[in-house]
Amino acid sequence: MNAILGIVLRRLSALVPLMLGIILFIFLVMALSPNNAAISVLGNQATAEQIDAFNKANGLDRPLLVRYLDYLWSLLQGNLGNTFSLNVPISSVISEALPVTLQLTFLGVLGAIVVALVLGLTGALYRDRWPDQLTRLLSMAGISIPSFWLAILLIQQLSTIGGGSLPSGHYVPPSESFSGWLQHMILPAVALAVPVGCALARVVRTSMVEELDKDYVRTAIGAGLPPIVVVGRNVLRNALLTPMTVLGLQVGYLIGGAIIIEAIFTLPGMGTQIMSAVQQNDIGLARGLVIVIALGFVIVNLVVDLLYLAANPRLRGAQA
Repeated sequence: MNAILGIVLRRLSALVPLMLGIILFIFLVMALSPNNAAISVLGNQATAEQIDAFNKANGLDRPLLVRYLDYLWSLLQGNLGNTFSLNVPISSVISEALPVTLQLTFLGVLGAIVVALVLGLTGALYRDRWPDQLTRLLSMAGISIPSFWLAILLIQQLSTIGGGSLPSGHYVPPSESFSGWLQHMILPAVALAVPVGCALARVVRTSMVEELDKDYVRTAIGAGLPPIVVVGRNVLRNALLTPMTVLGLQVGYLIGGAIIIEAIFTLPGMGTQIMSAVQQNDIGLARGLVIVIALGFVIVNLVVDLLYLAANPRLRGAQA
């Protein structure tokens, strides 16, 4: 137990310089943008006095280093500042948009896992036979299809099924109607999950094939254990360690893909807010949204690493 706690503390301590680097990079990219936030908010007819007043009110007239240190101090206090365009707390915008993105990403992860397991296990268990060839073809097709194109195709072909039971846009909170929420989220989740699931299926198949070829599998089956027991109890658990790590990396793709998918399906998530902030040149809002997404990606990868350690006692012992 002490060894596990030590590993967790080391991983958490490594997050501090990582997040500082991410925040610095995002801050510099936003701060050095050639676009003028004052003109975007006030309009092209704004006078020089109005622009100077706007920059002074939002701290844009101060040196870059001072602005960065002030922003970092505000973040440590949990203050993301206010939006330039609406002058409302950025945290309130995120609190409304983040649940939508988390819901879509969660459904996308579940869908990707289902697709990966179905295709990967079928290909491995029927290696070099027609089911394997079929799953390979489906995997390659899924990888080749961009999520945004798949989203448009799903809207065109499936949004009218059952009298529009699979809507092509808008959002219904689950607290208002769970069935309505699910109906509105199915198509975005499928568009998000298929490319990732198909890519992950190849990893699952390769890992399963390598595990099935090991001596302990042949020994267990030769000793009279049913193959389904050997596969379910031992092979599957050992073979899924590598796909688990790959899935953690793919979560970043899912979050990035969710930005485009939200725009296509008009979901009021983080992606929609980022696009709105970029269009309005709202540097503060865009910066806060991107930092929260980056933090979420880092946390997800930390959780995946810890799950990998929990599932692999030998690696846990080596890092203790």
